[in-house]
Amino acid sequence: MPMEPHVSPTSWPHAAGSPAEPVAGLEHRVLLLDDQKLIGEAVRKMLADQSDIVYTFSTQPQEALELAVTFRPTLILQDLVMPGLDWLEMVRRFRALPATRDVPIIILSAREDAVVKAHLFQAGANDYLVKLPDPIELIARIRVHSEAYLRLVERDAAFAALERSLADLKHEQEKSEQLLLNILPPQIAQRLKNGQSRIADSFPAATVLFADLCGFTEYSQHVDPPHLVEMLDEIFTAFDHIAADHGVEKIKTIGDAYMAVAGVPQPRADHAEAVAEMALEMLDGFAAVMRGRGMSLEVRIGIHSGSVVAGVIGRHKFIYDLWGDTVNVASRMESHGEPSRVQVSAATRALLAGKFRFFDRGEIVVKGKGKVQTAFLLGRA
Repeated sequence: MPMEPHVSPTSWPHAAGSPAEPVAGLEHRVLLLDDQKLIGEAVRKMLADQSDIVYTFSTQPQEALELAVTFRPTLILQDLVMPGLDWLEMVRRFRALPATRDVPIIILSAREDAVVKAHLFQAGANDYLVKLPDPIELIARIRVHSEAYLRLVERDAAFAALERSLADLKHEQEKSEQLLLNILPPQIAQRLKNGQSRIADSFPAATVLFADLCGFTEYSQHVDPPHLVEMLDEIFTAFDHIAADHGVEKIKTIGDAYMAVAGVPQPRADHAEAVAEMALEMLDGFAAVMRGRGMSLEVRIGIHSGSVVAGVIGRHKFIYDLWGDTVNVASRMESHGEPSRVQVSAATRALLAGKFRFFDRGEIVVKGKGKVQTAFLLGRA
């Protein structure tokens, strides 16, 4: 059976600053493997007065391997000659065991043999002593090898902690990146990350869409806030998916209003077609949400095409927004439209000619614009 670990209250006397001098705070845990109990007792006596050295002893190789897992040695003293087991094999077994893979191994031998030493060092041993060694030399070598191992463990723990910190930092950075992309188009987010503080661009050809829920204000007065927000989230999430499918950029929501644009910030020739496709799917998607909730609200959509200015405003709670007459007219197309219909301006209709079907509404009076020609979008031609 292995002896209990031994700790002694006093330290071995030797010159200050010598290699064997104890280092405050370090505990050296020595596992001795030797088939001779007399050797084990002799080593125990050598280490008895060393307060920084904890010691245990085994005479059986398999028992020593099992003991290494629980004892967690910082140094192994191994006899060269073990009954029934090749001395090189024992070193290899210690090196294969995770608990002792990097633990220093000092071989104790009855005689000096250069060839044997060479083989041992190749197998993974760290040092070689002829037994029984001088107590001062043995203690010094224990402390030197064990301290080096403990510093290695400390360094590995620091590296592991650093890697965890870097992984956590990367995770937080990815979360920040995703939040930024949820607020801004990828191209705009990248420009901000590159240090561009003021972003404002002109786009000569874009198509703007506005959508609004008919009767929502009256409806909201009779519904508790959580259910109201839940419904809006379901509707606008459906709209977001449709926008993403068609490469249309959502700009913002204001209350129960939804705003999107195609051709910004990435110019595209089919901006009007993309928004028209999105608008038609929005009608179907909204109707599906209403059916699922057993409700009868309707959505009204307006579209206009033309030039816009787009940019980022704000420093803390920034937003990517659009400005210009095109935005105003698109808003009027929505507010002067009809429930469950998509009203388009003459400019948008001209861009969609031959590709979509329309119902000609004729001229309507639009606030700030007077009489304008509009049509309802019906579907693909």
